[in-house]
Amino acid sequence: MEQLQYNLLFRWFVGLGIDDPVWVPTVFTKNRDRLLAGDIADALLHEVLRTAHTKGLLSHEHFTVDGTLLEAWASHKSVRPKDEPPGPPTPPADGGGRNPSVNFRGERRSNATHASTTDPDARLTRKSNQTAAILGYQASVLMDNRHGLVVATHVTHAGYPAEGDAALEMLSTLEPRARRRTLGADKGYDRPEIVAGVRALGVTPHIAANVHATKPTTAIDGRTTHHPGYAVSQQKRKLVEQGFGWSKVIGLLRKLRHRGLERVGWIFTFTNAAYNLVRLRTLTGLGVCA
Repeated sequence: MEQLQYNLLFRWFVGLGIDDPVWVPTVFTKNRDRLLAGDIADALLHEVLRTAHTKGLLSHEHFTVDGTLLEAWASHKSVRPKDEPPGPPTPPADGGGRNPSVNFRGERRSNATHASTTDPDARLTRKSNQTAAILGYQASVLMDNRHGLVVATHVTHAGYPAEGDAALEMLSTLEPRARRRTLGADKGYDRPEIVAGVRALGVTPHIAANVHATKPTTAIDGRTTHHPGYAVSQQKRKLVEQGFGWSKVIGLLRKLRHRGLERVGWIFTFTNAAYNLVRLRTLTGLGVCA
């Protein structure tokens, strides 16, 4: 809404003239709720994919799945014990004001015992053991390997099994086809329950084998890794990082501006639909078509 006040590009995009008054913010928020209730983000994504299909830019057979963490719009100061009585926290003894300093040292926190009062759906999580914990969501995409278009999205609470559950959920939404599909993924998906679930859906798991010294065994056997298509999937799956990068930098999802699982899922789907539009513009501009 602030950009509409002075940015001519924003005014042009929404159809406002230079001297036209900008809408009242409450009107925008009410329309946003209507968009949420009408599943407009999913409808937009499917319409974009339909356009891509008519231009021959989708394969429908070879896919990649991957996930990323989205930082929630909530701070660590909002994380309180779940059994704490409702109400504002007790002010510290140092006489802090509206945003007092809080000492978290020595306090053990987990998602089982603590939750954010600002965004209860957010979960404490971290990308690796060497990074700091953040409040965030687990966001996953299913990508078509032909031209890197996102065909499905999924946002859930952050956690260890979240990526695998999201992959199976998105695969199950694909329309049945006679030819067997493949699914590329990084070694984080190399777990027996995920590989078995992918095979149960009639999909060949082209998942990177986890052969780390701490885990010498892998659920991916030699019959899969020696197939020529496996190497192609491993190369193509890296396209998914372009979508994540665009969504966080251009799509402004590096730090969320929405709270709650439903709204975060909506904006993630909407942003990926916009990314597909950008990809279609590039692909059709280069004359790539069936």
